[in-house]
Amino acid sequence: MILIVVRILITAIVVVASAHYIPGLHIKDLTDAIFFGLILGLINAIVRPILTLLTLPITILTLGLFTLVINAFTYWLAGEISYGVHIETIWGAFWGGLVVWLTGLLTNRLIWKRDMY
Repeated sequence: MILIVVRILITAIVVVASAHYIPGLHIKDLTDAIFFGLILGLINAIVRPILTLLTLPITILTLGLFTLVINAFTYWLAGEISYGVHIETIWGAFWGGLVVWLTGLLTNRLIWKRDMY
């Protein structure tokens, strides 16, 4: 349970930090970023596997690059659902999703231990 809270907090901090550098991405405060991280985690757990399965032929045809589009869409969807996070452009969603994905990848490598599975 504590690891999930740590991941949400790391995602919130990354979202706030990336909002300063990515044009088209605006966040009101840290509380909204934490709520955004929670919503993004839920969307990535529920909606993203369904989208990945439905778009599998396109993903195979593009050698996996369509996954970046799915990343951007889930990031944009979380921004639409949450209050206080506003994504103005598709590039803001793309770069924000890419940064959060890379951070999640590194966080998973550092936090989760192999013997936990």
